[in-house]
Amino acid sequence: MVAIFAIFYFLLIRPQRKEQDKHRQMLEALKKGDEVITAGGIIGQVVHADQDRVTIKTAETTRLVIERARISKVVAGKTEGP
Repeated sequence: MVAIFAIFYFLLIRPQRKEQDKHRQMLEALKKGDEVITAGGIIGQVVHADQDRVTIKTAETTRLVIERARISKVVAGKTEGP
């Protein structure tokens, strides 16, 4: 029984925790200028970030306020310069 639990832990629980930690670190590192993709597939650029909400620019005059947790990934290499 212990062996089954150990297999279950290493195949399911541990990888899921690692993925959650990686996502949490990505959300904490969000900054103005980052290009992001939301869970709904909307692509935009971060213009303002609060503790739990982020404002993204999707077009020249369009801004969306979304929950920080709904950002699924940051597009690599798409950040605003200093």
